[in-house]
Amino acid sequence: MKKKLGKMTDTNLLLTITIVVFFALYIGAMIFQGKGFLKPQTFFNILNGNAALIILACGMSLVMITGGIDISVGGVTALVSMCCAVYLDYHGGSVLGSIMIALGIGLAFGIVQGFLISYLDIQPFIVTLAGMFFARGMTTIVNTNPFNVANEDFVALKETRLVIPFLGSVNKLGKYVNAYIEIGVVVALLIVVILFVVLKWTKLGRKFYALGGNAQSALMLGINVKRTKFISYVICGLLAGIGGYVYFLHVGSGSASHASGAEMDAIASSIIGGTMLTGGVGNIIGTLFGVLSLSTIQNIVSSAGLGEAWWTGITNASMLCMFLVVQSLVIARKKKALKNQEMM
Repeated sequence: MKKKLGKMTDTNLLLTITIVVFFALYIGAMIFQGKGFLKPQTFFNILNGNAALIILACGMSLVMITGGIDISVGGVTALVSMCCAVYLDYHGGSVLGSIMIALGIGLAFGIVQGFLISYLDIQPFIVTLAGMFFARGMTTIVNTNPFNVANEDFVALKETRLVIPFLGSVNKLGKYVNAYIEIGVVVALLIVVILFVVLKWTKLGRKFYALGGNAQSALMLGINVKRTKFISYVICGLLAGIGGYVYFLHVGSGSASHASGAEMDAIASSIIGGTMLTGGVGNIIGTLFGVLSLSTIQNIVSSAGLGEAWWTGITNASMLCMFLVVQSLVIARKKKALKNQEMM
């Protein structure tokens, strides 16, 4: 369960830290690097490029709140992209049909993995690791060669943009260009809102937190632990399917190398967003800001002329370590507070 730390819960404290860090990073980039960061479209591009990651990280946060983990989401994303691409181009499929394929793949992974973890008590890391390998292998079996999708209906949907009024900018040619977001951003933000409401104001959300806080205590409170854990993995799998399709909409192609490392980025974003690996603490809004913070630091590194992959890895690792230390301090203070309460 969420524990109070002074006047603020652990969840709200970590959320506050995440939001402050994001604004500090972005404002710092605007001050010291200026140029692109001063344009609203730069922020919208962060959303456009990370809409799928936001969805995957939301699913990851959900299972981490219950004390679990799912490292198959990157593989599922790649499998969804390839299956939908083959269906649309090689089999003359429809956009609606491809969406159903994406949802079906995500649900299948969620149900199978959730059953093995919840009802057979197999370790989540082992089950989802197998799921990741299976998804990557199946992606190659479906098709080995990367290719761009030429289906006209899909291309039209992919190129659809939602214009943001009055936030455009003048390009180098002196022409005014409207700011825009892709459809995937709308889907991602809608999912963030839905999960925020579920976790904060529904009985199911309270069950997730209770399970992650202490499974034994949750059982004594009458919570069906196995079913609750199963539901969390089903939702995570479904979100992986949705995230996979949003990713597919963004890149417009199928490839076995798609979403490589996405599961690690989702875990890092969740931790940066304030979700504890020990379970019981987390906030979907924090996860959103975790993704934004991770992407912002990557953009800063790139803008500074450090485009090599290792610099991005180093900065991501440093940021992740910093938030793990913060979480450790929060846990230590919580234990101290509980100990003081017991002594009173």
